[in-house]
Amino acid sequence: MSDIKNKVQGLDPNVRARDVHGLASKTENIYETLNIISKRARQLAVDLKHELNTKLEEFAVSSDTIEEITENKEQIEISKFYERLPNPVIIATEEYLNDELYHRYNDKKNVEE
Repeated sequence: MSDIKNKVQGLDPNVRARDVHGLASKTENIYETLNIISKRARQLAVDLKHELNTKLEEFAVSSDTIEEITENKEQIEISKFYERLPNPVIIATEEYLNDELYHRYNDKKNVEE
């Protein structure tokens, strides 16, 4: 997962318009392209969320009362780092455009129909 974090450091986190025909040029079907990108975005979102939760659990202190909530500076910095990362859809779109995604069909008969 750390390779994804290193790779996306230079990515622009802002959403921008894309050429639909350019996106669909590899699959010749925009819906198929969006399906590929969305599946990869879901994978990235789950992985990033799991990684963030495991890092934040290191700082978790179990207490019985709500008044004893303490702010940990390292915990806040970790949260801010993950908030600054680009949206998983942006990351997946860039991976797709850079030919870094591999996709295949499980059942060729269903695709031909």
